[in-house]
Amino acid sequence: QVQLVQSGGGLVQPGGSLRLSCAASGYASDYYAIGWFRQAPGKEREGVSCISTSDGSTYYADSVKGRFTISRDNAKNMVYLQMDSLKPEDTAVYYCGAGSRDPKLVMTIGTYVIGFGSWGQGTQVTVSS
Repeated sequence: QVQLVQSGGGLVQPGGSLRLSCAASGYASDYYAIGWFRQAPGKEREGVSCISTSDGSTYYADSVKGRFTISRDNAKNMVYLQMDSLKPEDTAVYYCGAGSRDPKLVMTIGTYVIGFGSWGQGTQVTVSS
């Protein structure tokens, strides 16, 4: 099973930026994509963005398109989520997850269906003045 360790997050004012990082361990063949989803209090989980490990294709939820950018560093097994123009409604706990052929949680992000088999510990992002 892929292990994922997250870093980043915190408190930022509206319009500000944050970058989340996700370090994946395990064999690259164990997962086909890395994605981010979030959960705000009282709301359902929402898929935010994901990136294919095979060709680097990226996908975004409409709510973050144009503001968030997902990227990867294959040499370091890292995936990043750059979040710009943050809004109070982006406040949530963010999780990075690995797309697995034995999924526990299935989400649609944009036009991409990803089945998460494991995910990180979560990191709080708070957007507030």
